[in-house]
Amino acid sequence: MKKKIVIGIDVGGSTTKIVGFHTEGGTHSLIEPLFVRATDPITSVYGAFGKFTDLNGLALSDIEKVMITGVGSTCIKNGIYSLRCETLPEFRCIGLGGLYLCKYEKAIITSMGTGTALVYAQKGEEPVYLGGTGVGGGTLVGLSKKLLGMDTVDHIEELARTGDLHNIDLKINDISRQDIIPGFADRMTASNFGNISDIATKNDIALGIINMVFETVGMVSIFAARNYGLQNIVLTGNLTQVLQAEEIFQSLNQMFDMNFVIPKHSQFGTVIGAALAGCV
Repeated sequence: MKKKIVIGIDVGGSTTKIVGFHTEGGTHSLIEPLFVRATDPITSVYGAFGKFTDLNGLALSDIEKVMITGVGSTCIKNGIYSLRCETLPEFRCIGLGGLYLCKYEKAIITSMGTGTALVYAQKGEEPVYLGGTGVGGGTLVGLSKKLLGMDTVDHIEELARTGDLHNIDLKINDISRQDIIPGFADRMTASNFGNISDIATKNDIALGIINMVFETVGMVSIFAARNYGLQNIVLTGNLTQVLQAEEIFQSLNQMFDMNFVIPKHSQFGTVIGAALAGCV
C-alpha cells in the first residue's frame, strides 16, 4: 500500500521543527520529530526537510502534503519543492498539538516559547486563543545575558542547579505569620527578586530568573484554567525542557490543586498540531 504521509513544519527565526504522521484507515502514527538550527528560516526549513526525509527513508512521492506554521512561515512563498503546502495559524496548532499529547478531552494549552501563549482546547472544537504574556524564553535569556553574562539556556539551567531562592525571593513567611494556603508559607512567593541578598551568587540569580519566568507563566495559566473550570494545564514549547521546570510546576500543582503536565514530545506540540490539521 502506498504511504500517505502528512508533514508538519514549525518555522522559527533560526530553529525549525518538523514531524510527520503516517495515516492509514483513520489512524495516525507519529513519525519521530526533530529540529534543526540555521541562520535564516528558509535555510532552516530546507535543512529540516532534507534531514527528516533522509532519516525516515521518505521520497517526495510518499508525502501527501506539508502543513506549515510559525513566525517564519510567511518566508515560504513558493512551497517546498513540488509538494502541496498549506499555512496554518500558530494558535490553532498549539491547541491541536497540546490536546493530542495529553489525550485529555479538554485543557488549557500553554506554549512557552520566546513569549507565552495560552489556548483553550476541547476535542472536536476549534481551539480558542486566550492571550498570553511576554514573559517566556526571551525573558529568561535576556535577563541572564544582562545579569549573568550568559545567554545559553543549557548553561543557565546548569548554573541554577545549586541556586538558593532564599537569597533572591521574598516569601510569604518573611512578611506574614498568616499561612494563606496551609503548609506552603515558606514556599509561596510574595515577590520575585524582592529579597535579593548582597551575598546572592550567580547560581542564586540564575535560579531566581528561571523561577520568576515559570511562576509567572504558571499563575497566568491557573487564572485561565479557573475561568473554564479546569484543572488540566498542558505545557508545551522549548522551555518545558529546562531542568527546573518539572519541580517548579509540581510545586504549583500542590499549592493550587492544579494539574500541570509536561507530556512526551512537549517541545514539539505546535508542529505536531500543524501535521494533525492536515490529517483530517
